[in-house]
Amino acid sequence: MGMTMTQKILAFHAGLENVVAGQLISAKLDIVLGNDITTPVAVNEFKKAGFDKVFDKDKVAIVLDHFVPNKDIKAAQQSKTCREFACSHCVSHFYDVGKMGIEHALLPEQGVVTAGDCIIGADSHTCTYGALGAFSTGVGSTDMAAGMATGMAWFKVPPAIKFNLTGELPSNCSGKDVILSIIGMIGVDGALYKSMEFTGEGVKNLSMDDRLCICNMAIEAGAKNGIFPVDDVTLEYLSGRSEREPVVFTADEDAVYEKTIDINLSEIVPTVACPHLPENTHPASELSNIKIDQVVIGSCTNGRLEDMEATFKILNGNKIAQGIRCIIIPGTMQILRECVQRGWYTAFIDAGAVVSTPTCGPCLGGYMGILAEGEKCIATTNRNFVGRMGHVDSEVYLASPHTAAASALTGYITEFKEA
Repeated sequence: MGMTMTQKILAFHAGLENVVAGQLISAKLDIVLGNDITTPVAVNEFKKAGFDKVFDKDKVAIVLDHFVPNKDIKAAQQSKTCREFACSHCVSHFYDVGKMGIEHALLPEQGVVTAGDCIIGADSHTCTYGALGAFSTGVGSTDMAAGMATGMAWFKVPPAIKFNLTGELPSNCSGKDVILSIIGMIGVDGALYKSMEFTGEGVKNLSMDDRLCICNMAIEAGAKNGIFPVDDVTLEYLSGRSEREPVVFTADEDAVYEKTIDINLSEIVPTVACPHLPENTHPASELSNIKIDQVVIGSCTNGRLEDMEATFKILNGNKIAQGIRCIIIPGTMQILRECVQRGWYTAFIDAGAVVSTPTCGPCLGGYMGILAEGEKCIATTNRNFVGRMGHVDSEVYLASPHTAAASALTGYITEFKEA
């Protein structure tokens, strides 16, 4: 029986010739990831279990991104715990103020993760790295602690759904519109504990930033992971970047999938997920009567360079609508630097936006843009649950950078159309 791409990666890391869906395995890890919220819990469990060293200082990554620069005393204490642990164990991949970024934008950029890897992270959006042809999934802090100590993790091999992509996206759409459309189609539990495997001739028409965005939100469909095949786009991205030699796995022709879903990219339209679930999707064109108070463009979903470029093209030379707060958050310091060097930073400010240092910030209701009672925000983030960005009576609408930036100019949810 043939194996899917995910199953092949898991079999390799488990030292097995074959695995099947539902099988329990123990696999070697290439990277164990934590952030400033989840790492302190993992550190406590690490110490409680009596561990005194990490399995490999070069395979542990700790990124301070949720509340950094620290927003309060508790956040400062959490970061201090991370700093002390990273220092005492000589963790190579430790990212703090000034060189950090939003973890799922930073690790691919810095070449910490690569094709063929098996990765766990104490953050649910660790599934992002499937865009590079890796198996990556979120775990709890206890599993992170065990992973840091042993370099191993157990998994139940997931079954898979194949998404056959054809065509090419319209110019006013991006990977965000693709994944929102898919979640709207299958629901937030439509891929529960399954691998979402994206294939087809349409894959070549998606940029790496599109793929990272799509895999990032696989968890919003309940998936264990999302994954793309390794092609020329992937290899070009990884060239000169990856710390380790990429390993390419391909699905067998007779691989078993629970079902195949065909997606014609040319039929995708600007899509918005309305409160309070990512599956509550509608075309942006049908929501033009919804007045907003705030726009957030950033996060581990859409804080990458192409997202900043799309935002610049729409805001440049224009003014954000009166009474609208527009917050732009580049995903990493490198992306922020590019925005400055290309003149985008100035254009954002001239339009009336505020530009932040890289941080998760408002995405999880942390800081840098909390919503008050009754306020509405259109955001390029990944979740719009009740109270996700502030008050329980606030509302979050999920959209692409194109739609969010266009909405900032009108004060209402607006579909961007090329002039």
